[in-house]
Amino acid sequence: MAGAFKVENLLSIVTLLPAMAALILLMFLRGEDAAAQSNAKWTAMIATSATFLVSLIILVQFDPAETGFQMVEESNWLMGLKYRMGVDGISVLFVMLTTFMMPLVIAASWNVTNRVKEYMIAFLILETLMLGVFMALDLVLFYLFFEAGLIPMFLIIGIWGGANRIYASFKFFLYTFLGSVLMLVAMVAMYAEAGTTCIGACSDGIALISHGFAFDTLHVLGIPVVGGMQTLMFVAFFASFAVKMPMWPVHTWLPDAHVQAPTAGSVVLAAILLKMGGYGFLRFSLPMFPIGASVMTDFVLWLSAIAIVYTSLVALVQEDMKKLIAYSSVAHMGYVTMGIFAANQQGIDGAIFQMISHGFISGALFLCVGVVYDRIHSRKIADYGGLVNRMPAYALIFMLFTMANVGLPGTSGFVGEFLTLVGIFQVNTWVAVVATFGVILSASYALWLYRRVMMGQLIKESLKMITDMDRREKAIFAPLVVMTLLLGVYPALVLDLIGPSVEALVTQYETAIAAAHGSGTLAASQ
Repeated sequence: MAGAFKVENLLSIVTLLPAMAALILLMFLRGEDAAAQSNAKWTAMIATSATFLVSLIILVQFDPAETGFQMVEESNWLMGLKYRMGVDGISVLFVMLTTFMMPLVIAASWNVTNRVKEYMIAFLILETLMLGVFMALDLVLFYLFFEAGLIPMFLIIGIWGGANRIYASFKFFLYTFLGSVLMLVAMVAMYAEAGTTCIGACSDGIALISHGFAFDTLHVLGIPVVGGMQTLMFVAFFASFAVKMPMWPVHTWLPDAHVQAPTAGSVVLAAILLKMGGYGFLRFSLPMFPIGASVMTDFVLWLSAIAIVYTSLVALVQEDMKKLIAYSSVAHMGYVTMGIFAANQQGIDGAIFQMISHGFISGALFLCVGVVYDRIHSRKIADYGGLVNRMPAYALIFMLFTMANVGLPGTSGFVGEFLTLVGIFQVNTWVAVVATFGVILSASYALWLYRRVMMGQLIKESLKMITDMDRREKAIFAPLVVMTLLLGVYPALVLDLIGPSVEALVTQYETAIAAAHGSGTLAASQ
């Protein structure tokens, strides 16, 4: 199928389509009457749907057998820097996840009535910036997309969020922005060392990804740093990506952001924005700083294990549905970081699969909360009970995604967790045991939530006239149901795409580690 036809500058077209629609809304749409609001919604829906349809051509042109970057675009940009875009087997699925979810996000925003034009512009700009992160092949370009994405999300939470939206939006911004300061310093050091900002597929043949930064032991304030500059640069990038994931203990911004964000904002945050941290680990941490990654592996694995157990226990005592699902997301991202830093085929395959699967499942769970919130304007678990008596279709959908979140075989949630645990068992048995205990805890809080909200007698007066999902809401959930079940029974759709690229990444990593062992550099850290 790859090579059937070619579209020039396809990646730029896909990236810029939502921004062009935002520009059209900004320049030509006036007023806040019903007609203007409808026009803004339909413009955003058409733009995001067109972006998804055009992005399907990427899959048509993509050749999974090639391990390098494909459809590469390069041109002169700014002060000697180059505009470079490309996708490989790892990034192409995140591009597809982004374009797949955004039309559903717009559809979920159909009841918004406050400053609709600005709301849609914010989401369209956010889509362009998220796509840019997953396609950028230049360090500076990546950083600009990565950081600029904070702005529209900050506005979405701060303007259209809940009662404490200002606090949550500033906390979100400060955590993620300050986490990236060290990454910026490391980028400057990388450019000074390598003389390039190219991540891969460079016209001059000089790439950061193959440069091989120094890893001789350094002494900082009298403390020996095994892995030297590689370890220091790894830590700098780790600070940014760990906050974005988010990893324990820098996760506290996420529950507040989720609770205060509008439903669509929570969906984007959980389904796509969190994945930028995992993508950063795969694109930078392992291939560029393999020695530093090896030195820090045990630390990261135990942080991930603690995150899984701790945030699962915290989820068990939550009284707000959104906050419970937010802590669930932190726990599931723990499996992702474990799989990535297992640095073997099964672990990384499982981590990527888990990120894609979590995008569908967590997005659907936040949409489920939005369905009932739109009806009685409460997220408190205690305000519900017995909804199955009035909302059978909703109860079925909620049950499906609850089971997928737990990791029930036959759903996509099972495949990612299983592969991740297989990968980590090969590296650290104790971490794997702790992580497996987290699976039991996830079933506890997920089923506890479902029982409290759905089961029992319908005794609360505020719920006795509640209506089941309408056709728009069912249409939003339908693609998510299909993907969750399809990937659960046929995971090869993802694994065949990512397999060769992951194998190349693992081989490159193991080769660098073997060379370091051969030179005796890592002897002190093992």
